[in-house]
Amino acid sequence: MIRFFYLQKSDRIVMTVLLCVIVAALVVITVTDGRQEDDQQALTPAAKPEKARHRANRGGYNRKDYRQSGNMKVELSYFDPNSADSAHLLRLGLQPWQVGNIMKYRRAGGVFRKPRDFAKLYGLTARQYKQLEPYISIEQEPMAAENYFYNYEPIEERDTLRYPIKIQPEDRVHLNHADTLQLRKVPGIGSHFARKIVSYRERLGGYCRVQQLLEIPDFPETALNFFVIPDEDTTSFRRINVNRLSLNELKRHPYINFYMARAIVDFRRLHGPIKSLQQLSLNRDFTPETIERLQPYVEY
Repeated sequence: MIRFFYLQKSDRIVMTVLLCVIVAALVVITVTDGRQEDDQQALTPAAKPEKARHRANRGGYNRKDYRQSGNMKVELSYFDPNSADSAHLLRLGLQPWQVGNIMKYRRAGGVFRKPRDFAKLYGLTARQYKQLEPYISIEQEPMAAENYFYNYEPIEERDTLRYPIKIQPEDRVHLNHADTLQLRKVPGIGSHFARKIVSYRERLGGYCRVQQLLEIPDFPETALNFFVIPDEDTTSFRRINVNRLSLNELKRHPYINFYMARAIVDFRRLHGPIKSLQQLSLNRDFTPETIERLQPYVEY
């Protein structure tokens, strides 16, 4: 019986090694499970803030970026909340999400009829409104009919703003004064092109020719006949001073690209103040057509 349980030396070594391996494996498994439980407990509290940040950033809005955008240089100027584009509103010191609220309100057919209405903007603080109130310039309603339409006879209005009744072929719309609601009454013009007309008008400083509407991508040419620019409007454009504005300010105008703005700044630095755009005619970017198109919008 004793010989039956007897193991040779080599067998005993093998058994000892196997026992050591089994014990070591059990120790490793026990320690690893303990660390995983600790890590899971440590990570669980942080998961909720991460989900909260994800919910806060849902929809493309980053609150951290908005806080940082407060360090941007604020440029206060007169603006109409019914027609100002997003770039203009951002320069006033508004946050991107506040500008988004304005655009959503306007797309839904909302209209700011008096400066006090702007104070009701969701997210606008009392301090921001107090700062911007002196610069709010809203077209007074109702305005004289001749300021918007010529040979216009009142017609029955529908109860919806989504499908406004279109004007007659003999009627005309004042291109530099009409808001998006009246622009939508022009045949072929819907909400999209009405906003584009107002936005491009703000960037230009005013239309000097009806044909400038064709510079808007895919604009319907058949709608041109419904617009008019009175002679008295040809001197009321918002002009840019080519001797004072910086390169970044100059290139914001639709008719001035980066290279043209740089040429203006370089000319001022080398030759002094500009007295006429013809002085830039040697630059290949300032073709005769470009100079003629830009002339109504510059001052010296």
